[in-house]
Amino acid sequence: MLSTQLDDYLAAMGLVATSKQKQQLIDFVAMLHKWNKAYNLTAIRDPEQMLIKHIMDSLAVSTHLQGQRFIDVGTGPGLPGIPLAILNPDKEFVLLDSLGKRIRFQKQVQFDLGIHNISSVESRVEAYQVEEKFDGVLSRAFASIQDMLHWCEHLPSDTGCFYALKGQLSTEEMENLPNGFEITDVIELSIPNLDEQRHLLRVVKQKAPVV
Repeated sequence: MLSTQLDDYLAAMGLVATSKQKQQLIDFVAMLHKWNKAYNLTAIRDPEQMLIKHIMDSLAVSTHLQGQRFIDVGTGPGLPGIPLAILNPDKEFVLLDSLGKRIRFQKQVQFDLGIHNISSVESRVEAYQVEEKFDGVLSRAFASIQDMLHWCEHLPSDTGCFYALKGQLSTEEMENLPNGFEITDVIELSIPNLDEQRHLLRVVKQKAPVV
């Protein structure tokens, strides 16, 4: 049963959730499974695998978030943004994606599950402009860190950072960051029942030297 598995996974990862939050996470999996048949939102079809590879994979970065205001770029059906928003009701998440069907799904999730700290935006990331910048820019969808930094450079605040969710690390990729950026943390993530590497890279803009 998914609820029992969720309890076990949360405990294994040292995460605490209320009964309401757990139900929202389970209901999100159910909606993802249901909508997937018509909308093809994810290649993963099995709810138990969705729980591991989407929900727990997203929540693995929860304790590493610093700040209040985040944007999840290329969020797809709302990953990692929706699970993180459920577990962190005190934080605000903008979910950005260029495909209308994904945005429609996110808005239905927001309505049905009563999630009040997310807002969905249909836009290409390079075209999306905001007055108030973000404490954190999240992505688990970009092919490379270089692409993420190139397309999202305008989104974090002066003290904000990029959170790149990666699988296996590429030394070449990490050594060839665009000028003006540096990796401050490389965090190995452990997800129960997932026999694949997962890492979180925190990247910041380098401060210009004071003249």
